[in-house]
Amino acid sequence: MDEPYNACLDGIDYDDFQFSSHMMEQKEPLMETAEGPYLIIIEQPKQRGFRFRYGCEGPSHGGLPGASSEKGRKTYPTVKICNYGGVARIEVDLVTHSDPPRVHAHSLVGKQCNEAGNCIVTVGPKDMTAQFNNLGVLHVTKKNMMEIMKDKLKQQKIRNRNQALTESELREIEVEAKELKKVMDLSIVRLRFTAYLRDSNGNFTLPLNPVISDPIHDSKSPGASNLKISRMDKTAGSVRGGDEVYLLCDKVQKDDIEVRFYEDDENGWQAFGDFSPTDVHKQYAIVFRTPPYHKPKIDRPVTVFLQLKRKRGGDVSDSKQFTYYPVVEDKEEVERKRKKVLPQFPQHFGGGSHMGGAGGGSSGFGSGGALRMLALAQRSARALLDYSVTADPRMLLAVQRHLAASQDENGDTPLHLAIIHEQTTVIEQLIQVILSIPNQQIINVANHLQQTPLHLAVITKQHQVVGLLLQAHADPTLLDRYGNSLLHLALQTGDEAMLKTLLGHLGSSAPCLLSTPNYHGLLPVHLAVRVKSLACLDLLVRMGADVNAMERQGGRTPLHLAVEMENLNVAGHLVKKLGADVNARTFAGNTPLHLAAGLGSPILTKMLIKAGGDILCENDEPVRSSSSEASSDTDSGPEEQEAGMELGESDTECTDTSTAAEHRSREPGTRGAKQCRRHTPFDLTRSHKVREILLRASLQSPEMEHPAAPRPGTILSLDSNTLQGLEQLLNQDRSGSDWTELAQRLGLRSLVETYKDTASPSGSLLLSYELAGGSLGGLLEALDSMGLSEGVRMLRKAETADKLQSTELKEDSAYGSQSVEEEQPPAPPLKLHPLPSAELLGEPPHSQQQQVH
Repeated sequence: MDEPYNACLDGIDYDDFQFSSHMMEQKEPLMETAEGPYLIIIEQPKQRGFRFRYGCEGPSHGGLPGASSEKGRKTYPTVKICNYGGVARIEVDLVTHSDPPRVHAHSLVGKQCNEAGNCIVTVGPKDMTAQFNNLGVLHVTKKNMMEIMKDKLKQQKIRNRNQALTESELREIEVEAKELKKVMDLSIVRLRFTAYLRDSNGNFTLPLNPVISDPIHDSKSPGASNLKISRMDKTAGSVRGGDEVYLLCDKVQKDDIEVRFYEDDENGWQAFGDFSPTDVHKQYAIVFRTPPYHKPKIDRPVTVFLQLKRKRGGDVSDSKQFTYYPVVEDKEEVERKRKKVLPQFPQHFGGGSHMGGAGGGSSGFGSGGALRMLALAQRSARALLDYSVTADPRMLLAVQRHLAASQDENGDTPLHLAIIHEQTTVIEQLIQVILSIPNQQIINVANHLQQTPLHLAVITKQHQVVGLLLQAHADPTLLDRYGNSLLHLALQTGDEAMLKTLLGHLGSSAPCLLSTPNYHGLLPVHLAVRVKSLACLDLLVRMGADVNAMERQGGRTPLHLAVEMENLNVAGHLVKKLGADVNARTFAGNTPLHLAAGLGSPILTKMLIKAGGDILCENDEPVRSSSSEASSDTDSGPEEQEAGMELGESDTECTDTSTAAEHRSREPGTRGAKQCRRHTPFDLTRSHKVREILLRASLQSPEMEHPAAPRPGTILSLDSNTLQGLEQLLNQDRSGSDWTELAQRLGLRSLVETYKDTASPSGSLLLSYELAGGSLGGLLEALDSMGLSEGVRMLRKAETADKLQSTELKEDSAYGSQSVEEEQPPAPPLKLHPLPSAELLGEPPHSQQQQVH
């Protein structure tokens, strides 16, 4: 038998391989149970930081490094054959990151690699160690995957056998290639090392058990980067949770990341931060809400840990500390002040004079001071006599009015204290005395917590006192230490009665306060949503509050907040009764429908769509490559896209020369000078139910009132005759070759029940297929697999705008001349509804591996 791959071994430069073991001898594991020859890995490849490259990009700068490689001390993947002395061959190929590992579509490239994507070296007879210092990974495109996979599976099957493959084996390979294409992650590979010993004829046909390396992540994928928390805006919060935290991090993937809170023991408490895909900003920041601590009542701060964690794979970042504080029930300190012990009279009046000793008299005062003291005593005495006659405390207070501005250790004036202790009569009397003092603003003095008497009256829910203070011209526009106005304070407890009282007395100040945000950027109308008070919402809007007002942190409207809270009652009230804009955008361009889809809420999604939510609306974040997206690269020139990212475009992926305002005013699907698709609600959902709702809504939109009878010539750019012929062929209800079978093969089987009673089920199905981003090539493949040669002939005969087959393009690179299929532009998008190419219902079409972000 001829030795396989002889042609590839001719002229090998073995200087590229260092077969010395002095660097690795301490890493060689002991395998006491091994019998006979076996292969081991003594230096794993580096898992992260190495970039896969497309053929058009040329080679990487340096081969795949080893796991322990450092600057100034390079290592490379290394294996060794143990318990054997003699010449052997070691082959390396790429396999998937799955269990069990399967052949991968990507190929190895380098001086010792063949066109099949395998690297082959010979070792022995003395040194059985092989170090691979010239390995690169050639990233294939989705368009080329099927043919490459079939070729690799065929080579794998025919190795060391003389006979050709049977028809049954070829069919099995076809099925396996399709299955692999659907599940393969193009951003992760592993090296499979297989050693072959010589047989009696001298051929390398005796394999040892292969060994599989650790996974290698493509560095251009977010899933490849090490997780790292760079900064957080707060590291403490309430034991009840719900505090909003801004976290900056290295590149993450929005559908594969979570924020884990835990205690420092293996089987202890853990919980996860609450956020949706729209809270992950361009892969570098996450806004989340803290989970509640598992013990709701603690008497002292408790420190836990938080870290980033990938859902797939379980990678975690270094941990950061986070402190839970006990609930502060009395954050305004009203109860504390009420419990303050009052002084006893003997402390003030017993034991002689506080001025010096008993009988000290007026020692220490000059003659002028003595006269003033005498006059004050006479006025006080007269006030006391008048009080004795009238029983009116104002007689006493009038003499002491110059002390009305005095403050205690908390900064509280007598008016503050009277309000705290709910002494309504005293409050009335103090207000009258204060008003008699000219050019004074004692009524608006703030204590050390920046609380005015009016703030405290609202906090303690004293409606009558609020009215008295406002009538006395207390300033209603002053803010507390959190930037809260009177309206904010009333709304924090959902006190509708207090809100009515305030709005009834504010007069010209009302419009100003309705549009004043607190220091968290929230307007009163936002707080009304937070406390879920429909009555307060109605009252605010009736008094002139903007139901579409945007909060200052992220540009969310009340409807956005209601959707975030997943509160259908409030959201429905805002839309149906108050007329909230269902397509309002946040600063990031997200509509309420984006948020509902990201949360995976079918009921909110249905409500918003019914209210006019735009299912095609795109936010401001470009659809970019991620670890999952990298496994399903778009057909529209991925080599060029990835090459552009290498030149510094990875953060934006595309450039729109129009302004943001122009972008938002354009019709859905249009662009500026450069094509750039951004996230629709469909891209943000992981819910099968929500995807189905969005798809069905697209079929029922105004532009498509009759989806069951599409206009000829609009589906997949087919002309009228071809489309009608294909519909007739598929509508014949022949089991195994009709439209229901086609639906299954295109991954749209859940639409069978929807379309079975329509005038043209196949026409509706084809339209849905195009809505899902399907192409003519995929339809051809499905018809061919069904044995409908007549349908295949119709499509091949039709003159379409797209090329159905790619041409071969020889492209020279530093890896050598390689045969690479020329990339074709994607199939023409649906002219009416360009939904993103994504798995809509069930499995994706065979010709595509679709992905939703």
